[in-house]
Amino acid sequence: MPPKPKTEIERQHLRTLIIDAARELFVSRGVEAVTMREIAKRIDYSATSIYHHFEDKESLIRAICDTDFLALASSLKAILQIPHPVERMHALGSGYAAFALSHPNHYRLMFMTEHPPIDPALLSLKQNNAEQDAYFQLQSVVKEVHDAGYFRPELHDVDLIAQTIWAGIHGVCSLQITMAQDKWVNWVDIAARLDLMQQMITHGLLKD
Repeated sequence: MPPKPKTEIERQHLRTLIIDAARELFVSRGVEAVTMREIAKRIDYSATSIYHHFEDKESLIRAICDTDFLALASSLKAILQIPHPVERMHALGSGYAAFALSHPNHYRLMFMTEHPPIDPALLSLKQNNAEQDAYFQLQSVVKEVHDAGYFRPELHDVDLIAQTIWAGIHGVCSLQITMAQDKWVNWVDIAARLDLMQQMITHGLLKD
């Protein structure tokens, strides 16, 4: 068994090890089926070591989601500097897909695995924060496109538009993550599928 971490760097390294191991186990076996002892065994530490960092499984799941949602939002920050709102909206979809496909385990746990809801008291600290909330990033850009008058005149609900864009990109990404190895479908290249979805969404939302 590895020695007990002594420095802050060592403690942070152990915390990262726990999060990475737990994420992999939760995705492969389901949240309910995995115990804290199994997570500890995966990284060759005692369960007591994990409880020094996380008081229970729910707090560990919350920490993983916090870590991963922050990583997603951070990966999209540069896109928010694109001047034209329609180009920015399109680029956000592409950036979101790039994160999902390059971090499939993160994405599975974030958006494709049932886990405990966020405590409302903690939710208020994270919502509507461009540093941590990728949905708020998308919602803000959609509102700019709407306010600039680019959408079809019958489209007024910013949340409905944002959630429809999200659903379209999520659908392509989740199929790729879960079913790309299944040979019964002759899958077209993922870049082509994403591009066509983006074109369809844009064509359906914007004025001619």
